Order: sequence, then C-alpha cells, then structure tokens
Amino acid sequence: MKRLIDVDPEIYNAIRKETEREAYTLELIASENFVSEAVLEAQGCVMTNKYAEGYPNKRYYGGCQNVDIAESLAIERAKKLFNAEYVNVQPHSGTQANMAVYFSVLKPGDTMMGMNLSHGGHLSHGHPINFTGQMYKVIPYGVNKETETIDYDEVLRLAKEHKPKLIVVGASAYPRFIDFKRFREIADEAGAMIMADIAHPAGLVATGLHPTPIPYAEFVTTTTHKTLRGPRGGMVMCQEKYAKVLDKNLFPGIQGGPLMHVIAAKAVALKEALTPEFKEYQNQIQKNAKAMAKRLLERGFRLISGGTDNHLMLVDMRNTEITGKDAEEALDKAGITVNKNTVPFDNRSPFITSGIRIGTPAVTTRGMKEKEMVKIADFIADTIDNLKDEKHHEKTRKTVRELCEQFPIYKERLV
Repeated sequence: MKRLIDVDPEIYNAIRKETEREAYTLELIASENFVSEAVLEAQGCVMTNKYAEGYPNKRYYGGCQNVDIAESLAIERAKKLFNAEYVNVQPHSGTQANMAVYFSVLKPGDTMMGMNLSHGGHLSHGHPINFTGQMYKVIPYGVNKETETIDYDEVLRLAKEHKPKLIVVGASAYPRFIDFKRFREIADEAGAMIMADIAHPAGLVATGLHPTPIPYAEFVTTTTHKTLRGPRGGMVMCQEKYAKVLDKNLFPGIQGGPLMHVIAAKAVALKEALTPEFKEYQNQIQKNAKAMAKRLLERGFRLISGGTDNHLMLVDMRNTEITGKDAEEALDKAGITVNKNTVPFDNRSPFITSGIRIGTPAVTTRGMKEKEMVKIADFIADTIDNLKDEKHHEKTRKTVRELCEQFPIYKERLV
C-alpha cells in the first residue's frame, strides 16, 4: 500500500492496525471469516469503477462486457454449488437480499413469521426496530424452553392461527440443524411461502454437511461471507418462476448500481467453494465446534441446547453473576474476540446480555484443529474465571499471540 501511505496515512495506519489485530488475536465471532488473497485482489480491482445497472447482457450503461463476465460466472458457480434454479448475486448485504424477497411477495401490512431475535433469529426476520417489524405484521416463533430447540409444534399452531403469507426460516445464533422439510409441511398447512435465510451455515449447506432448504423453499437468501468465506455481500436463490419478480424488486426496486468489484470477488469465492478442499474445510469447522463445545462443557459452562451441530455455540451464563458484556470485554483484553449475545428467555438487555456467541470458521481458516480448540476453550474458561485480573489477561494475550503466529492467516504481511 505504498500509494495509500502517502495519500492518507491515517487510513493506512487504521488498516495496518486492523491487519495486526486479525493476525495476532483469535477471531471467534461466528459471522466472521478471513477471505483468501485471491478474493482480496478481486475486491480491490478496477471493476469498482464501473456502473452496471441492470443484469448481464441487459444493462442501462455501455461498456459492461467485462463485468458481465464476472457476474455471469458468479451466477453459474452459485447455481452449481447450491443446485439452485436461479440466482441473483447483486444484493449488497444479507439484509438487502431478504428485503428483495419481502418486496417480491409481501405488501405493507401483510403477515409474516420469523424467529424471535432473542431466541437466535435475525433483525431482518421481523424485529420491531427493523424495517420488517415496521412494514409487516410479524408473528415471532422461538425455541422450546426445555429443549432450547425450535418448537415446530408451536410454529405449526401459530402458522395455522395467523395464516402468514411468508415464513422466514433461519437464524444468526442457533447451534442446531434446522428441519426445512418440517417447515415446508407447516407452510403448506398454513398456505404460506418460505424464505430460508442460510447466511450462517451457507458453507455447510453447500458441501452437504447441513440440511439444504433448496427443495423446500421458494426463496433462499444468504450472505457471501461467514462460512462461505467470500467478500461481504448477499445473494438470493429462488425457483425459476420467481426470477423476474425478484430481479425487478432488487433492481430497480431497492438498489441502484451493483458493486461489480464485490461481485467479482463473490465469483472467486464461489469457485473456491466448489473445490474438494473447501468441503474438508467445512468438515473441520464442524469438528472444531464440537471439540470446543465439549471442552467448555467439561469446564463447567452451560451451552444453549447442550452443544452444537454447526459452526457456533451459545454460552449461557445466567447461572453466574457474569454478563455477556463482562465476558466479551475480558476476552478482548486477552486477545480473544467474541460477541455478547442474548440467550433464549434472557432477562437482560441486548446491550448487556446473559451469553456469548462463539464460532469456529475464522480459526479453522487459519488451519487450527481440535487440539487448538481445546486450548482456546481453556483460554476462554481461564479468562472468565479470572474476570478482573488484568495481569492474567495480559499473560493470556501473549500466549494467544504465540498460538496465532503458528497459524498465519496470509503467507505475506499485507501491510
């Protein structure tokens, strides 16, 4: 970044510090990952200069012949990866992917169902402060208090009672597999459509390690980062019969020009996801999550639903005086990045919370395996056990850095 350091040293230094933070701390936020050098190169390319309103071979601007290649490749690769009938790769984010679907099938005031945020759902699935909660009549569903897994019988009861036009299936903090077939049966009984949001487990879904919603849902949305390990962005898959209405509601409905440099990077990540190595990587994510969960349970922590099937776990600290905020701050001092998170039936505010969410995609990208997960679980447990001990956190941070240096993210320093 020789030019950047001369033009804007303040931004250069912020990037340099972020590069060091990622290199020398443990990234355990379940929604984060590290892209490849190839994805970074594509996202930083000259396609950022190009306006390309419309779709490949149907643009409102001239000079789109090369960006058309990038978008067409992204679409074909996504269709192959997920066995999807139709794909739109233009959404700038997962929430905008969801918005495009809502605008395609709902009108303001229509009824929809989505998973309660405090039970593991997402803001864009109907939370009152989100546009979804303001535009639509939202019926939330959640988990059973005893099992802490989705209460399908209650979902069916609510669906039959309220007759939603759309049922949103998916979560941002749910550690178990989702039964998409059961949701299809519920939707059919209620006369509803399904939008499955697989932003979190997309990489696992793509490689057959998590159930796929493709045969059961009219629409499937995802982000392209998280387990899919691409650039930050969104994507919508749908049945062919909904292609025209989806495209129209995305552009010109809610977006203008697509970000062609990001779409190029999406294409690269999707190509990487079609390799055997990517499936091995996803398999290791699951193994690592199970190993970490097992060790945390051995260290006396309580996990929502008792463990994990996917890439994340939710630690419930309601049996202690420690809040999620306390744990997040202490772990940050120790060089371990997690996020505070509400747990089902939480009585604390979302700014404090009673839990923390932990995920394994980013540390797995570094090449860490089960042995390292046990070490990291011990780091977490020891840090929380010594919550107020600044010297302990400083010592742990040094140990964490030593571990990170054994598993570099990139072959060369990027700054």
